[in-house]
Amino acid sequence: MKQPSQRTGTYLIFLTIGIICGAIGGGEIIRRILTTNVNIAQQPQPIATNKPDTTTLIAPTLSSVRKTAIVDATTIIAPTVVGIVVTQLQEVRSSANTGDFFDLYFAPEMVPRYREVENMGSGFVLSANGMIVTNYHVVESAQKLYVNFPDGRELEGKVFALDPQSDIALIKVSAQNLSCAKLGNSDSLLAGEWAIAFGNPFGYFINDAHPTVTVGVISALNRNFSATEGSLYRGMIQTDAAINPGNSGGPLVNALGEVIGINTFIYTGSKTNKGSIGIGFAIPINRVRRVVDELLTYHTRRPVWTGIAVQDITHEIAAALNLSRITGVIVTNILAASPGEKSGLRPGDVITSLGQHRINSSSDIEGFFLDYFAGDQIRIGYMRNGKVGFATLTLAAPKTTLQ
Repeated sequence: MKQPSQRTGTYLIFLTIGIICGAIGGGEIIRRILTTNVNIAQQPQPIATNKPDTTTLIAPTLSSVRKTAIVDATTIIAPTVVGIVVTQLQEVRSSANTGDFFDLYFAPEMVPRYREVENMGSGFVLSANGMIVTNYHVVESAQKLYVNFPDGRELEGKVFALDPQSDIALIKVSAQNLSCAKLGNSDSLLAGEWAIAFGNPFGYFINDAHPTVTVGVISALNRNFSATEGSLYRGMIQTDAAINPGNSGGPLVNALGEVIGINTFIYTGSKTNKGSIGIGFAIPINRVRRVVDELLTYHTRRPVWTGIAVQDITHEIAAALNLSRITGVIVTNILAASPGEKSGLRPGDVITSLGQHRINSSSDIEGFFLDYFAGDQIRIGYMRNGKVGFATLTLAAPKTTLQ
């Protein structure tokens, strides 16, 4: 009987040891759990920190990136840009026999025929009472004229005044309190700065009065071209902002929302391609300002009169006058009582400069007076008997007796 009771005692000893170890281990576990919870409770919570929540910053950041100077300029100018729809009378000549009564007696190509065609262009508002500027070629030979505003209004317009030489026109609509474009300074332009073109390209296709916005840079300044159908293009602004048919007359704008030029024509490099290839040209706004002032005052652009006749210097003329070079133009005649005579110039003088422009031949004078008006003064450099001289020429409008 002794052996079983010893075995039972041994079991009790091990059981007691197990209970004691279990109690010790369980207590440690409970202690650690409680300590961890206390530490967690004592730690600062994210809500109470000053660290920004990045999820709440995404929207404001994107908004600030989207709202650029281009967007601001568009907001300023877009309400002032208009679409112009013109019905023009176009002369048509055809060598084919059309069966017309007059073809029985006259060759078909000798009988002028006319048809009405619609043309579209753009413009922008200059004054709150309805004065709008555009290109002359947009409204040339206009029989009817309508102006479409971004707010949906369509108003009939009238041609107020024209300057074919500068390719600038003023049209008038009966309206009040219109949004007006702010004019900038084209003399301060920098090659490479932003340029924004506004207009209504391909208006019939898009059929929406809201202007199209295209963006580029000022590619170059003072580009000169030969006379085209009576218009002179001198000192033009070149831009790679896309300009297409229908953009003519619309504003070219800087990043401040100021008009710096009038979109006028493009170079496509092909007769079949009529779209933009990134070479467009605009009339500088400083020229537009002066032309507009002239048109508002006189309803036309007065021609300027100098009373001076010149010709190129040939080798024969240079030898006869003992000139050392053949650059410049020689004065051949000066009318009595003309601005030329009053300036002190004489026949035989060789004009070498007009203002800041050097004159090498008569071709350098072509288009020079585009930026000058009656009453303006020009400093002329000349040679007389081998000596350099300067004269001040005050331009005048031609007298009515001089045609």
